[in-house]
Amino acid sequence: MEYRQIGGSDIQASAITFGAWAIGGWMWGGADRKEALDAILASYEHGVTSIDTAPVYGQGLSEEIVGDALKQLPRDKVQVLTKFGLRWDIKEGSLHFKDETEVPPLEVYRYTRKESVILECENCLRRLGTDYIDLFQQHWPDPTTPNEETMEALLRLQEQGKIRASGVSNFSVEQMKTAETVISLASNQLPYSMLRREIEKDIVPYCIENKKAVIVYSPLQRGLLSGKIKPGHVYNEGDSREGDRFYTAENIKRVNTYLDELKPLAADKNASLAQLVIAWTLRQPGITLALVGARNPEQAIQNAKASDVVLTSEELKLIDDKLSKLELVF
Repeated sequence: MEYRQIGGSDIQASAITFGAWAIGGWMWGGADRKEALDAILASYEHGVTSIDTAPVYGQGLSEEIVGDALKQLPRDKVQVLTKFGLRWDIKEGSLHFKDETEVPPLEVYRYTRKESVILECENCLRRLGTDYIDLFQQHWPDPTTPNEETMEALLRLQEQGKIRASGVSNFSVEQMKTAETVISLASNQLPYSMLRREIEKDIVPYCIENKKAVIVYSPLQRGLLSGKIKPGHVYNEGDSREGDRFYTAENIKRVNTYLDELKPLAADKNASLAQLVIAWTLRQPGITLALVGARNPEQAIQNAKASDVVLTSEELKLIDDKLSKLELVF
């Protein structure tokens, strides 16, 4: 496993990071708590020392499961990345979205006033069963709160030793610049995959120039790039991938045609398609960590083994050449 520094902080994290969204079950059609715990432990045994979670993932469940894992792991050897700013327990701030699949419907708000950030940190620490968070990230920008106020809360938490470093998620370059008038950010967490590369235009160059980590989520495009999703795939109830713009029958077909062209290279590397895609992601300029989810130990171990896949510059070019011919329909 390769370990990389998160921006200007002193945190070294595993390049492959355990993404704990799916284990919260919410928007993924449920999850098995014991299998999720075992998945985290198996990841650690295979070199994955960093875990990314958030309060909203399962409305606290994901953080609680991570907390269960921390009881069995050496805390100083694990990097806990969590977030704040999406509240489902109050109706304050800006409505982020409404989940009609829940009964009653679940309303999630972006809310990052100073007192809310401090309260959320205490709740995260309690659910995680720890006295500090390695990286505390603003989950989404909040249009109802001055960003400077939010960053002042992070500065206070950092001074108190409750968080080691501060980060943001889904922020533009301009939003990062505003935040940095108050605090030095360590990272920005963003969506990125072979199929979704918008951040290469401005955010990645800015982060490279200013020594900020780029932490990417959904590098497998929520499983689509694993090659296991075929046209006609049956989703569990509550799985939000059904109806997603990447998950139309035509796009699934086109992605699988592209992946078929990568199978000889994957076979040559003794790797799965998912491992090949993860390895490609981590070789892209400016990308620091890739969050990869797993619901059970087998998936977790396979994700971790992606670190063994070495791609030459010629092989990366081959992948990119084939990728340039893939056109999705939106």
